[in-house]
Amino acid sequence: MYKFKVILAGDKNVGKSSLISRYCDNSFDEHMKETIGVAFKRKKVIVIENDSEIALGLNIWDFGGEEKYRKLFPSYSYGANAALILFDTTNEKTLNGIANWVKIIEDNCTSNVVKLLIATKIDLKEKREVSTKKAMEYCNNYNWCKEIIKTSSKTGEYVEETFLTIAKNLLKRNLHKCKDCGTFFSIKLKFCSFCGEKIEMDVSPI
Repeated sequence: MYKFKVILAGDKNVGKSSLISRYCDNSFDEHMKETIGVAFKRKKVIVIENDSEIALGLNIWDFGGEEKYRKLFPSYSYGANAALILFDTTNEKTLNGIANWVKIIEDNCTSNVVKLLIATKIDLKEKREVSTKKAMEYCNNYNWCKEIIKTSSKTGEYVEETFLTIAKNLLKRNLHKCKDCGTFFSIKLKFCSFCGEKIEMDVSPI
C-alpha cells in the first residue's frame, strides 16, 4: 500500500478536526475541543484507475490554528504530499487568512504537493459570510486553485469526495502504471519495482 502524508491547514475553528473526524470515524461532535498542537490519524482509501484498484494509506495531520501553534506548522508540513487548506464560510476572516497558510506550505513542501481549497460549514446557510463568488475572486490569485470543494462535517456532505479527490491527484503526480505487468510504481524509479521493466515508452502515466 502506497502511503502519503496529508496535512490540514487553516485558522482557528475552521473545522479541521471535525473534517478528519467525519472522514476517519464517521462522527461529528458539535462541541469538539480545539486541537492542542498536533493530532494525527490514518485512513485507507481505494482508488479505481484504469480498471485497477489501488490502495493508498493517508497519514493525516491536523494542526492547531491558534497563533502560538503556527511555529510548529513548517516543520510538520515538511515532506507533505498533499495539503487541504480550509476556510469557514461563516467567518470571512478565515478566507483572508488563507494566504499565510499557502505561503508556509509553498515554503516548506515540494513543488509537487497537491493543494486543495476547502470551504467548511456549508450547512450553516443563515450564518454565511463568504459567498462562492467572493471565495473564487480571492482564490483566483492561485493558479493551482481550479475549484473550491464545499463541505459540511455535520452532515457529511462532500467529505468523502474531498479525500478521494486528494487521493486521485496523489496517484497522478506520484505513480506510473507499467505497461508490461500492469502494476503501479513511483515515478521516481527508473525501473518497475515489480517486474524490473525499464521506464521508457513502456510506461504510461495514470
